[in-house]
Amino acid sequence: MLSVTTDYATGTGSPEPYLRRIADAGFTHVHWCHQWNTDFLYDPAEIDQIARWLRGYGLQLLDLHGSDGQEKAWGSPVEYQRLAGVALVKNRIAMAATLGSGVIIMHIPRVPIPAAGATGPAGESQTTELGVALAPICRSLDALAPFASAHGVRIAIENMGYDDFGALRWLFARYGPDFLGLCYDAGHGNLGGRGLDHLETVRDRLISIHLHDNDGSGDHHKLLFSGTVDWPRLAQIIATSAYAGGIISMEVAMRQAGIEDEAEFLREAFRTGTVFSTMVEASAPQDG
Repeated sequence: MLSVTTDYATGTGSPEPYLRRIADAGFTHVHWCHQWNTDFLYDPAEIDQIARWLRGYGLQLLDLHGSDGQEKAWGSPVEYQRLAGVALVKNRIAMAATLGSGVIIMHIPRVPIPAAGATGPAGESQTTELGVALAPICRSLDALAPFASAHGVRIAIENMGYDDFGALRWLFARYGPDFLGLCYDAGHGNLGGRGLDHLETVRDRLISIHLHDNDGSGDHHKLLFSGTVDWPRLAQIIATSAYAGGIISMEVAMRQAGIEDEAEFLREAFRTGTVFSTMVEASAPQDG
């Protein structure tokens, strides 16, 4: 089964035409990415309509990209903005649960890699500095944990470009896998070239995937196999991760694909996704 992002062409306005085209292309699931970086709050009436569209087109919601917000920012050091951001994330958690998904994906603010301290071992200094830098996110996660649990939803933190995974590992040590996991973004991981090395170390926390390609020079969200991502290696890691057996989910965009026709673009996304799905299946450990 394959999933594609709802914002492959645009992430605002009515999603209905895009859901219809996604279904026509043969996809069974969608990654909800509309309004992923706005302060937009989904009203129950809007969520009910989305549910009707999904049912009508025979689609299921795989996961949902929670919004970082602009002024409602869950990682803000400004307290009223952070609290408003928590309310925004709760809106997305409730939306995901209503639409039948158990995962929302969130970004965290970029945290500078701490330098080794002048006193004490470098590891202790770095841990302390990360704790200070991530304090607003931790306050938000602490507030969200009971709400997420009550709705049966987990939060997947997404790796970013040139990410050393230090902040991710710090958060995974603080919060258990029943609440917090990893969304591995293949395009982000390809920026800097070491994403797969880092993914190897936290594959047991993988609960969501964003698959797209680039040449390492920018976050292009191109179709699979059109850039320099090491797809055979990624297939092997996914097949032996906590996400083993999961749905192949692509976060691809038309803007860099060189394909202007939506139907053609979605057909090619489906084709390349099918190829990668076969690669993951072939990499799965064999019984006996």
